[in-house]
Amino acid sequence: MIYLSGIMRVFQMGDQMVHALNGINIEIASGEYVSIMGPSGSGKSTLLNIIGLLDNPDSGQYELDGSNVTALSEVEQAHVRRKKIGFVFQSFHLVPRLTAAENIELPLILEGIEPARRKLLVEETLLKFDLQDRSQHRPAEMSGGQRQRTAIARAMILQPPTILADEPTGNIDHRNGAEVIALLEKLHQSGTTLIIVTHDRELGARANRHIAMRDGEVVSDDKKASR
Repeated sequence: MIYLSGIMRVFQMGDQMVHALNGINIEIASGEYVSIMGPSGSGKSTLLNIIGLLDNPDSGQYELDGSNVTALSEVEQAHVRRKKIGFVFQSFHLVPRLTAAENIELPLILEGIEPARRKLLVEETLLKFDLQDRSQHRPAEMSGGQRQRTAIARAMILQPPTILADEPTGNIDHRNGAEVIALLEKLHQSGTTLIIVTHDRELGARANRHIAMRDGEVVSDDKKASR
């Protein structure tokens, strides 16, 4: 469960104060599929960063699974992030000098999992995401779709209950984008909470719940009717 109450985030831009988020109140239940949409500068990526504990609000409270995570230290937040949240970014954020297998292995190393177990988990994940033949390729040697699949595999290897995706199809072609979305939706169907930030109306419409933002505020929050 994600619960945001009165979330404010202000940035200094030159001599002006920009209210990136202005009193956000949102509750997202476990297992939901949510799209967050709005024009550039609406605050949607800032909101995703706060949900993902990559940024902290200036005021307000964020509760994750009943715990007030805004009160945690950076080290404590990092621990929660590794356990509960996976990230998929538009620009992939893979380590260029590492192979696909090594990129996927990184969260396991950070979590202190022993080498034999890591090897087995990476092999299983490469197979699951159809990356066996790219395991020893570095990001520059892979297509955009393969890089994004690698990023999703890395995000999911610790099986976090929530995936946050920021413009996940923004840097890949339509065919690869469709494959990436199908992969994310398959994860959602298995019970993962999926939250996608996108400019793409077609992609945003696929979610079961649509949050629209403008000027740092939620202007609409609609759920699809159950069939």
